[in-house]
Amino acid sequence: MQHFRISFIVTFVCLALSAWWGLTHGPEAGINAMFKALLITAILAVMEVSLSFDNAVVNASVLRNWDHFWRTIFLTVGILIAVFGMRLVFPLLIVGVTADMSMVEVAQLALNDPKSYSEKLMAHHAEIAAFGGLFLLLVFLNFLFDDEKDTHWFHWLEHRLANLANVPAMSVFISLIALLFMVSAVEGETKLVVTLAGIWGIVVYVGVKALGHLLESSSHDDDAQATANVSGNVVKAGIGGFLYLEVLDASFSFDGVIGAFAITSDVVIIMLGLAIGAMFVRSMTIYLVEKGTLEAYIYLEHGAHYAIGALAAIMLLSGTGVHIPEVITGLIGVAFIGWSVWSSIQHRKLEAA
Repeated sequence: MQHFRISFIVTFVCLALSAWWGLTHGPEAGINAMFKALLITAILAVMEVSLSFDNAVVNASVLRNWDHFWRTIFLTVGILIAVFGMRLVFPLLIVGVTADMSMVEVAQLALNDPKSYSEKLMAHHAEIAAFGGLFLLLVFLNFLFDDEKDTHWFHWLEHRLANLANVPAMSVFISLIALLFMVSAVEGETKLVVTLAGIWGIVVYVGVKALGHLLESSSHDDDAQATANVSGNVVKAGIGGFLYLEVLDASFSFDGVIGAFAITSDVVIIMLGLAIGAMFVRSMTIYLVEKGTLEAYIYLEHGAHYAIGALAAIMLLSGTGVHIPEVITGLIGVAFIGWSVWSSIQHRKLEAA
C-alpha cells in the first residue's frame, strides 16, 4: 500500500475540498449539494482510472528504464502538469483562444456560468478528438510496427505487421488516411480546423519522439568519452521520455475531460475528481515498475496498446459526431487489460508445464 499512500492522501484532500465547494458555492449550496458533489467527484475519479489504466501500463513500459530521480520528477512535476495543466488550464486555454477571451475572463465564465463554458468547450470537440486521436493512434501503430519486438500476443497478426516496420513512415501514412476519413465526415466549416488539429497531433508525436532520440543518442568518440557522458545521457533521455509521457497523458485526459462534462459542468468538481484519478494512475505506474508486473505478465503491455488503439478509434469517431458512452470506452480498456492478464497467466502455465 505504500505506493498508493500519497494517492489516498490526495483523495482525502480532494474529497474535503469537494464537500466544502458543494456546501458553500452555487445556487443549491447546502448539505444536499455537498453529498452530490462528493458523489460526482467519486464517479469522476473512478471514470478517470478506468479510462487511463492502459495509460499507466504504457507509462510503466517507458518508466521502467528510468532512474529514481526521473521517477520522482514524474510523480511530482508530472502530476502537477497532469492535474492543473491538462485538466484545468488547457480546457480554459482552448475556450480562451477559440472565443477570443482572456484566461481571466474564461476562468470567471467557468466559475460563474459553467453551462456556457462547457458549451464553448464542447463546440470544439472535433478538433480535440482529432489531435488526441491521431497521437494515440500513432502510439498504437508504432507498437505494432516494431520488428525488434520479440513477444507477440496475437502472433499471426503482430508478426506480419511487424514486417511493415521496414516501410518508411507506414504509421504516419495510416494515420493520415484515418484523418482524411474523419475530415470527410465532419461539417464543411470545421474541416480545415479539424485537419490542422489532426496534423498537429502527428507533428507533436513525431517531434517528441525525434527530440527524445536526438537527446538520447549523443555522439561518443571513444570509450572514455562515452563513460564521461553517461549521466548526461540519462538526463537527456529522461527529458525526452518525460515530454513523451506528458503528451501521452494529455491525449488521455482529453477523453476524460470531455466525458466529465457529460456528468457535470462544474469545473472545480471536474478538476478534483480527475485529479484523484490522475494521482492513482501515477501510483499504479510506479507500482507496475517496482513490482516488475510487466515482466510477470508478458502480454499486459500488448493489452494496454490495443486499448489505446480502441480509444484512438473511439475519439476519431466521436469527432465525426458519433456518440459512444464513456462507460463503453472504459470497459473496452478494462476488457483488453483483463484479457492480456489472463493470456499471460495461461502462457506462464504452459511454460511451467
